[in-house]
Amino acid sequence: HRFLPSLSPAPPLGLPPLTLPLTCHARPLPAILHPDTFLNFTPALSTMSETKGAKIFKTKCSQCHTVEAGGAHKQGPNLNGIFGRQSGQAAGYDFSKANKTSGVTWGEDTLFDYLLAPKKYIKGTKMVFAGLKKPAERKDLIAYLKSATA
Repeated sequence: HRFLPSLSPAPPLGLPPLTLPLTCHARPLPAILHPDTFLNFTPALSTMSETKGAKIFKTKCSQCHTVEAGGAHKQGPNLNGIFGRQSGQAAGYDFSKANKTSGVTWGEDTLFDYLLAPKKYIKGTKMVFAGLKKPAERKDLIAYLKSATA
């Protein structure tokens, strides 16, 4: 508790908040520890690796999926144009009823959750892939898919 700044009660509504110098033993906190450093943190696509994602796609996805425009469907559908598309809607592929009726619109967030455990995310899907447990691998794969399927 001696390392924490003393806090005063919140000001009444309509007044600006009080700003207190954040100190540790009467010295200012280093910038890296200052709370404002963390307020502007957002995980960005730039922290994802398309290169790593391409390797993951090649080893874990390409047996069943293609990504290029006009690419063939394999055991799974061609993924070109997947972002913003509703599940079960790629023309010419015979989707499961579960995929057709799931109401999922594919985006970074839905793919991130789906790729963890596809059969749990859409119960009844034909996809036999067990999933990617590591969040970094899912982010890398999504970065690759955003680029390769646009």
